[in-house]
Amino acid sequence: MFNKKTIKDFDFKGKKALVRVDFNVPLKDGKVGDDTRITAALPTINYLMEQGASAILCSHLGRPKGEPDPAYSMKPVAEYLGKLVKYPVKFSSECVGPVAQQAASELKPGEILILENTRFSAGETKNDPEMSRQLASLADVFVNDAFGSAHRAHASTVGVTDYLPAVAGFLLEKEIQFLDAAIEDPKRPFIAILGGAKVSDKIGVIKNLLTKADSVLIGGGMANTFFKAQGYPVGDSLVEDEVLETAKELVRAGGSKLRLPVDVVIADKFDNDAATQVMDVGPVPDGWRILDIGPKTVENYSKAVSDAGTVVWNGPMGVFEMSNFAKGTFEVAQAIADSKAISIIGGGDSAAAIQESGLADKITHISTGGGASLEMLEGIQLPGLTALQDK
Repeated sequence: MFNKKTIKDFDFKGKKALVRVDFNVPLKDGKVGDDTRITAALPTINYLMEQGASAILCSHLGRPKGEPDPAYSMKPVAEYLGKLVKYPVKFSSECVGPVAQQAASELKPGEILILENTRFSAGETKNDPEMSRQLASLADVFVNDAFGSAHRAHASTVGVTDYLPAVAGFLLEKEIQFLDAAIEDPKRPFIAILGGAKVSDKIGVIKNLLTKADSVLIGGGMANTFFKAQGYPVGDSLVEDEVLETAKELVRAGGSKLRLPVDVVIADKFDNDAATQVMDVGPVPDGWRILDIGPKTVENYSKAVSDAGTVVWNGPMGVFEMSNFAKGTFEVAQAIADSKAISIIGGGDSAAAIQESGLADKITHISTGGGASLEMLEGIQLPGLTALQDK
């Protein structure tokens, strides 16, 4: 149950809303590359406009070092948003300070102002009360619609809630509801598919999902650590030796619920043009490395997905950036798209793979936040959500 106040619980007429969005989008040559996160925020922005509010949008973009860096300016994003909405979009070259104050004070109902990158201020990531206070002073109410940043306790996600009434936007509400329902009350069988390079990032997730899901299917580079933990030499494959003991424990604790690949694609170098072969799981020859799951594993995982009631997927099955090692990822994506299950893709690389394979419209919900969805799958409370007012 979503127990926080949302924008439906507030009267916005004539009010200024400070909206934390997740516009951390890829920029190429000063142009927006992928606009998924921008379009995801449109229902909230349009609703505020229709309610007679003005909206002051703030977001981080990239990882500038707490000071202005033109490569990470929000200006191209403001220009892009201006083409998507029918309302005037203005831009402030500051996030906090006199320029932002002036621009916010002149804003009229039905107008949108985008502030410069929140991370151009060192106070953002430190959750500095002074920056939070200055941001909050621009508006009458705070709307958090940035699911992708809800796992960070920063000035623009958590700090501002000390100074303004704080409610959730439509995107944040939708994300939480989908993930929450999948984990706490799933239609069964509930299948979780976890991939990506590192086990260390997902230990908490695997532990939590072993108590909730009917099966947890493992792929990607993290499977190598499990193979080594079971005593197989893995050649030159990526392995995290420091978590081998944890991997052993997970295999023991998981029993038949934790499923590992039965065959893999190996290559003699980390290169799309490498010599490759498919082998059953066992000792990998020296000089070779595992770069994808094999066809039998794809078949096993696809079968599990086809019978599922709920599927949650986070992390690719192989090095899908190289076409010769993308097959496992794309075939699992296809199986999820073909399944009648409620399907939830947890942001990041898996979301990119789904978009790339052209299957996005066959998925129930594609999350806009990789890190935030992982923390929810791990059962962690998100600070950006906790800080909002209860219903």
